Amino acid sequence: MKQGFQLTRERTVRGQTTVEVHFGITSLSAEKADAATLLNHVRTHWRIENELHYVRDVTLGEDACRVRMGHAPQVLAALRNAVVHLWREVKAVSCPEAIERLQMDPAMAKGLIGVQ
Repeated sequence: MKQGFQLTRERTVRGQTTVEVHFGITSLSAEKADAATLLNHVRTHWRIENELHYVRDVTLGEDACRVRMGHAPQVLAALRNAVVHLWREVKAVSCPEAIERLQMDPAMAKGLIGVQ
């Protein structure tokens, strides 16, 4: 461990404000990572978590999936990743919106996966 840090988050939801204090450690020295750099690393981590993992877990039900045998978990993960990729290619605001757009325009859906 090169340094530790404290991150204080303040959230207001439906008029209720809460303050959370989190602590972290890093192998980056203070010379390599000042407070702003560490904050950027934390924000980047949560951006990735929110953009990909949240969509896979909540929208696509990955956490609720009970498939555990053979290659099926890897196959389903690959399919979920493909869905997220297609969603981004469609430039939809949400995954359900992307699904609706692709259902309404089968030619666009086929074009995205390279099928005539």
